[in-house]
Amino acid sequence: MTGTFPNVSISTERLVLRPFEDTDIQAFADMMNDELVTAWTSVPHPYTEADARAWITELAPAERAEGRGIVFAVTEFLTQRLVGIVHLKRTDWRVRSSEISYVIAPWARGEGYASEAALATAQWLFHDQKFERLELRTAADNTASQQVAQKIGCISEGVLRGAWIARTRTGNGEWTDVRTDLIVWSLLPEDLEGVGDQLADTGGFASFTDWN
Repeated sequence: MTGTFPNVSISTERLVLRPFEDTDIQAFADMMNDELVTAWTSVPHPYTEADARAWITELAPAERAEGRGIVFAVTEFLTQRLVGIVHLKRTDWRVRSSEISYVIAPWARGEGYASEAALATAQWLFHDQKFERLELRTAADNTASQQVAQKIGCISEGVLRGAWIARTRTGNGEWTDVRTDLIVWSLLPEDLEGVGDQLADTGGFASFTDWN
């Protein structure tokens, strides 16, 4: 049983989560070249404009069209500046489960944008799409991502030992691969009780179909 997510945007008081557009290519490439993104993700390094174009025009739309998930560009409501990305992936339509990942641009960190975007996505997934489980995996030393998981109400379920390859700088400044553990987190609809109120207190969120 396979489905597809609707082509929507989600708005909070400060953010708009929408499909990526061609005009996001340069800002997205800049964001994905950040050192923390290189360290904790598997994206190409350096991340070129061609990589960004391929993701925005081909790979991200295919995620939704082929039923694997959905990709949101996270933008500031007032400035429309690209804040980051939220990606629902490995979606299981029978189990009604998906996995979330996110990246926030260096200039936007420390503002609570990751938690706000992830929580709005979770609320939309559970309330609008009637899903029953959201999963998140964080590298063992990626404390910033773990804090986001905790803020949105995720429960730590265990550790996948040696399940991820992170990257670190060597003494001469070159990147090298290092094996690390993954912490598995989950979020169920009932876990949002109380946590969701925090977003509602700041204006809540709304979704709009057929974004163009």
